[in-house]
Amino acid sequence: MKEIQELIEISQYYGRDNRFVIAGGGNTSYKNKEKIWVKASGSALATITEVGFAILDRSKLNPMSEKVYSNDSVEREDQVKNDLAEATLTKGKRPSVETSMHNVIDYPYVVHLHPTVVNGLLCSVNAESELKRLFGEKVLFVEYTDPGYVLFKKVDDKLKEFRLLYNDEPNVIWLQNHGIFVAAESTNEIKSIYSDIFEKLEQSLNELLPSGKIEIPKSVVDILPAIRMMISRNGLKTLRVRNNKLIQYFIDNEDNQKDIAKPFTPDAIVYCKSDYIFLNSKDTARVLAESEKEIHDFASKYGYLPKVFLIKGVGLVAVGDNAGQCEIILDVFEDAMKVAFISKSFGGPHPMSSEQIDFIDTWEVENYRRSVAAVNSAGRADNKIIVITGAAQGFGEGIGRCLIQEGANIVIADLNEEKGKMTAEYFVSLSKSNSSIFVKTDVSNTDSLENLVYETVCRFGGIDCFISNAGVLRAGGLDDMTPENFDFVTKINYNAYFYCTKVVSRVMKLQTEFADENYYADIIQVNSKSGLQGSKANFAYAGGKFGGIGLTQSFALELAPYRIKVNSVCPGNYYEGPLWSDPENGLFVQYLKAGKVPGAKTVEDVKSYYLSKVPMRKGCTPEDVTKGVLYLIEQNGETGQALPITGGQIMLN
Repeated sequence: MKEIQELIEISQYYGRDNRFVIAGGGNTSYKNKEKIWVKASGSALATITEVGFAILDRSKLNPMSEKVYSNDSVEREDQVKNDLAEATLTKGKRPSVETSMHNVIDYPYVVHLHPTVVNGLLCSVNAESELKRLFGEKVLFVEYTDPGYVLFKKVDDKLKEFRLLYNDEPNVIWLQNHGIFVAAESTNEIKSIYSDIFEKLEQSLNELLPSGKIEIPKSVVDILPAIRMMISRNGLKTLRVRNNKLIQYFIDNEDNQKDIAKPFTPDAIVYCKSDYIFLNSKDTARVLAESEKEIHDFASKYGYLPKVFLIKGVGLVAVGDNAGQCEIILDVFEDAMKVAFISKSFGGPHPMSSEQIDFIDTWEVENYRRSVAAVNSAGRADNKIIVITGAAQGFGEGIGRCLIQEGANIVIADLNEEKGKMTAEYFVSLSKSNSSIFVKTDVSNTDSLENLVYETVCRFGGIDCFISNAGVLRAGGLDDMTPENFDFVTKINYNAYFYCTKVVSRVMKLQTEFADENYYADIIQVNSKSGLQGSKANFAYAGGKFGGIGLTQSFALELAPYRIKVNSVCPGNYYEGPLWSDPENGLFVQYLKAGKVPGAKTVEDVKSYYLSKVPMRKGCTPEDVTKGVLYLIEQNGETGQALPITGGQIMLN
């Protein structure tokens, strides 16, 4: 249907641009005489397709404008919700709460957005007078009204007045502290109207928005992991920090912070709640002391934990139940900052009142939107922040792939930038509300490791588990091994484990200092069966791995008082992996050609020979190793252990 394709196109056109909508907000519709197609709750304009629209029977919608509902707000909204459901032809889809408004507007296409520059005007003290000054007396302005049926009736009455007064149908409806409806006969006409509005408003600004990035200071590593633990005592949270010149405008001046102390729109309340913590000291110790007190007092006063911090010397910090929420919170609150700044051109900011905020906070529709936004990954590593070195490919990639599906946020630390970025993108495609990033890292360089920790903290707020997986192999006997190769293998497989532990343990100590007593952090070295039993003509590798277990036991003793567990997993051979099974260059092929297995005539003969050494007759897989990793994370009774995952090939005495 051509009209629906045009509706999808214009929905995505505006939905993909956060100047117009944020966090999947806004809604669009098309209607003919019999039906209306309107965005369903939970759908995002940026990615909406035909299945994202609810279809309703207009013959059942039309009577709602005249129907008398209960005076009790809760009962009334429930009645309206039921009537909308009754009119919905696509069962299982919940139509936008603003469907009734779309239905009474006498144009086929309606696009409702929350453009930043528009809300800069509509959330200002002089909204109505400035609106008429800019767009003339013939404007339809609706004073702030609680969303739902009451707002619908207000708009319906205003439309009727407008039609009587001007004998015309308005193309634009301006809603105070809410947004704008634009309606027309075609989507091209809607785009033209919006373009004219944006141009006129932008030309009316007294001052341009501050723009440009500001680097997040390194001190974030000394602050955010502690705050994350303070706020995670009833379940792990994710934190994310952002900084730029607009954010700095509010950080630097406490008077400016008053302009963003309360929300401007219902959307802000849904995602950021209505109260925030501003920390105005740059002294780290003082910030941590104030944070602990502020979080405690905040929770006691409001009954919920803060979702937004503004920290001098750090930036804007979002607190989410998951990584996906953090991104939305940052976007929504930064948009509120833009609205506050723009409103200065129209008399100054006009936030919502306490009564208006309370209605939104308890409104069933908005609680439904919150529940849609708060999708949990619900896995064994839910919301844990796990760094894996050498995770761009091989065992590290396999472990990360398994853990991302268990709800963890995965940081891929690797030198291979091309592979690392591809792997991170792949992990994100497997995730739910969790996420993954790549950080280029040289595990033999402490500065590079410090940057890895910094990037991880900026993105997720801390580190719950560090998996030291990066390793190299240079086989050879005493006559073949060069000192250079021996030093290289030792530096990566042994020394780098020390470097990683030294750097990451500092953050973990900070976390456990401020965490609930039941919280433990984990450092896990991916060792090898060669760390448990010598390996002929492979002593450089085996020696480093043997030494790694010595480090694990020693680190475990030192870090146990800080509730940091240190363990190793010792995988057997990954026979199904390319190292062994590549049909051209795999070890099975090489060993067959070299005659290493007496009597072997085929690759299968070679494989059978090696599998015969494994009591369980199988190679080790990343899935097997991940189960061992998850066991080590979940248990709190062991540290300093070397867990074999070898199918019984190596058994501990």
